[in-house]
Amino acid sequence: MPRCFWCSDDPLYMAYHDQEWGTPLRDAQGLFELLLLEGFQAGLSWITVLRKREHYRKVLYGFDVQRVAQMSDAEIEDLMLDTGIIRNRLKLKAARRNAQAWLALEDPVAFLWSFVGGKPIINHFKDRSEVPAITPEALAMSKGLKKAGFTFVGPTICYALMQASGMVMDHTQDCDRYAELVNGG
Repeated sequence: MPRCFWCSDDPLYMAYHDQEWGTPLRDAQGLFELLLLEGFQAGLSWITVLRKREHYRKVLYGFDVQRVAQMSDAEIEDLMLDTGIIRNRLKLKAARRNAQAWLALEDPVAFLWSFVGGKPIINHFKDRSEVPAITPEALAMSKGLKKAGFTFVGPTICYALMQASGMVMDHTQDCDRYAELVNGG
């Protein structure tokens, strides 16, 4: 199966590409998970985060937003000793802060999707050189999230979130998923 240029032959990466990336996601918990994972990814490769995803699900209470929002400083310090995650105190504190900010939003799913007008932006890129790292929508999302109290939500992270959650469909035309998602799959 032809895949996007960034997808390696790692089975975990291929499954993520084939089943998740670019597929519209409107589930609150799923979007919250992606938001946190994109923040943990900052400065690292996505495959690093994917390989730690299941462990993150374990130590972050299944990405239960209420529970993550209530994490104590002591729990964060305990997580700093866990080799199964990316041990970065700022990112762990950001996860807690972002959970608190998420809970303060009336409808976080609608809020996130509002930056693309509530429906996926379908791009028709032929080549990877056309795929941007930041767009005006990602800049607006970043500003909106920061204003709402979120951290680790720069425009590059926001665009990656938009791509991952299908707010933006950036599978290139040479990828099998492109036709599938363009046709509503």
